[in-house]
Amino acid sequence: MRHLLLISNSTQHGSGYLDHAEGEIRDCLGSARRIAFVPFALYDRNRYATQARERFAAMGYTLVSLHDVSNPQRELAETDAVFVGGGNTFRLLKGLYEFNLLEAIRRKVDAGAPYVGSSAGSIVACPSLRTTKDMPIVQPPSFDALRLVRFQISPHYLDPDPSSTHMGETQEERIRQFLEENDAAVVGLREGAMLRVLGESVTLKGSMGARIFRREAEPMEVAIGAELSVPLGETVVCA
Repeated sequence: MRHLLLISNSTQHGSGYLDHAEGEIRDCLGSARRIAFVPFALYDRNRYATQARERFAAMGYTLVSLHDVSNPQRELAETDAVFVGGGNTFRLLKGLYEFNLLEAIRRKVDAGAPYVGSSAGSIVACPSLRTTKDMPIVQPPSFDALRLVRFQISPHYLDPDPSSTHMGETQEERIRQFLEENDAAVVGLREGAMLRVLGESVTLKGSMGARIFRREAEPMEVAIGAELSVPLGETVVCA
């Protein structure tokens, strides 16, 4: 059974790095102690790894960055869990392909290892990165991602502001455009929201709600603590 925690944002306003998610991270990781860190979403991987290593050490975990070992796949196999950090989703997915880690992470999670993703790390847990808001600063070989869940996530979700004079596309409009070309469920995760996945069960956690978007249907509001498994049982079909 897959154990995942998919977090919308790494830092919440008024708190430090991963502070708002610490309780859920601990609960997801359980007895795991040695964590494999995937830092590919940021350019300065050394600095990113230091930040994540110190934060996880404060929670009692040992974190090993996969960019900093001679054999990332072997290191991944020897650790207890996986943490994939946020940043640019295109750069993250390109790194996963370059280090040949997609299938290795799938095998690890299928064997029961917990997976924690934040922002871009949550998106790559989905079938595709097509619901990211990031600029394509690099080109991965494919948009196909880890497929650890059967729905898409749009993190940092902002509700349309009817009083705004900004004429650009809202996040809702971009998700609707995605659904014009893809048959899928998309979860708009607001800042502070996160999804806890246990097998086929998906529960909304955190301090904020979320919205579920489906093709040819109005968005559905989801409250904290709600079970999402039934409306998220689709498989993405990309046009």
